[in-house]
Amino acid sequence: MSNPHVLVVDDEEDIRALIKDILADESYGVTVAANAAEARSARANRRFDLILLDIWMPDTDGITLLREWSDGGELNCPVVIMSGHGTVDTAVEATRLGAFDFVEKPLSLAKLLRTVEAALESAGKQSRAARKLLPSLLAPVGRSALMQGLRERVQQYARHEGTVLMSGEPGTGRGAFARYLHGLSSRADEPLTTLSAASITEANCEEQLLGSERNGEVSVGALERASGGTLVIDELSDLGLTAQKVLFGALESGRFTRNGGTVPVNVDARIVATVGPEYEARIVAGELRRDLVSLLSELSLRIPPLREYAEDVPELLTYYVDKLVDAEGLTFRRFSVAAQNRLRNYPWPDNVRELKNLVRRLLLSGSSEDITLDEVEAEISATNPADEPLVKQDLLALPLREAREQFERAYLQQQLVLCGGKVGQLAKRVGMERTHLYRKLRSLGVDFKSVTGDD
Repeated sequence: MSNPHVLVVDDEEDIRALIKDILADESYGVTVAANAAEARSARANRRFDLILLDIWMPDTDGITLLREWSDGGELNCPVVIMSGHGTVDTAVEATRLGAFDFVEKPLSLAKLLRTVEAALESAGKQSRAARKLLPSLLAPVGRSALMQGLRERVQQYARHEGTVLMSGEPGTGRGAFARYLHGLSSRADEPLTTLSAASITEANCEEQLLGSERNGEVSVGALERASGGTLVIDELSDLGLTAQKVLFGALESGRFTRNGGTVPVNVDARIVATVGPEYEARIVAGELRRDLVSLLSELSLRIPPLREYAEDVPELLTYYVDKLVDAEGLTFRRFSVAAQNRLRNYPWPDNVRELKNLVRRLLLSGSSEDITLDEVEAEISATNPADEPLVKQDLLALPLREAREQFERAYLQQQLVLCGGKVGQLAKRVGMERTHLYRKLRSLGVDFKSVTGDD
């Protein structure tokens, strides 16, 4: 019996050559195609046992080509999708069209060979495609050690059933991590329900959370809609105290009764709640129940702001260019190296959400293929409020003197707080002569007497 023959379809010559060499070393037959036209021609001339298909190609993308083969009844072998970037819509469509699995670029050679072997062994059976494909495409983007560690933590959490509290600034992608967690869990085939806490009022909280029964008609609430799956409560701090009490009672007892009903309903949803980084202060202020937070934080995950993993900004820019071109039909443009470097040093006060919106505006506003540094500067010049914390301020957009003054002011204000307002102690802490420090504080407008009494 002859060895399996694989068709590799990818517009990047070095990728085609690499895969061909790897598979040839494993005694597979290999044919390569640089685009959809070459792939069609290759399939017209022989039968293949497996196709490795790239999504992003210049003439006809991989999903369109896969749809063409599927609709024409020509999909007579397993297909493995290859791409550095994917979307949920792409995953669903590829699965529906019969894709067996998904491998990410840059390619892991070990994983590629394992996937090839599994696909060939499947003999065209696609039953596990959805389970394998979706989590890979849902994975939050980033190759930094920080993002890799977060993905590994989520993968560990996905094997358990405990509640999860995800904390982080708005726009950091807490929802994306919640979807990733659900996609990896044993509940992945069941509903993923998202509930915006801001939509729950004191008047309607019981009906929204628990459901209702009136005149024999049943209206299910969020806890019941998510039964068997995962319920994501977005911005837990926005829940009023009455709603928090209702939620706590249902989760603590593991059952609830619909408003107006008499029959208890078991809670069978995994709960994931998102909160801002200041949630402890909300607890101290009496705005958020500590017992509810404790109940929801059997497992906890901090989603960092984008400024903490700025090395991933170029990859995120590329990801959102591809995603918006594919999903919204925008014109493809690429970020110049200078533009990428500038954005790596931008503080991103609104995090990944701000980055995505910036990419959309730049794709819509320009005509040249390259996105220049000047275009980026023009877009971000008006997005740095003066009252933002220093860490979120774009000091690179300021003249040197003004940037230095802003840094010194914020630095000395914070150090003064740590010293209890005592200028003598501050002088020792920052290594400045006391008289000079007084002049510096006054020139920067730092009111040291308002912190505590001077020493």
